[in-house]
Amino acid sequence: MKKITTLEPEVAAFLKRILTTIGIALAWLGINSTVGIMFGYAFFDKGVQLGNIIYYVWLLISLPTVLLILKKMWSKKIEFDR
Repeated sequence: MKKITTLEPEVAAFLKRILTTIGIALAWLGINSTVGIMFGYAFFDKGVQLGNIIYYVWLLISLPTVLLILKKMWSKKIEFDR
């Protein structure tokens, strides 16, 4: 029977941080692409409407928020044993 190996805790924490970053970024992109492109709020076909304004205000607020969350997450040090 083969022995199942596990990751070292530091490596696992680093990979978890990477996967969390990818997940947050993809969720943010997916939400904003769906609302903007599929629902049409990113386009000004009929002029500037309230939906367009709300969409772009949301983009201007959510992007720095996501970047701040990621910066705080990556600023925490992972203690690697040497």
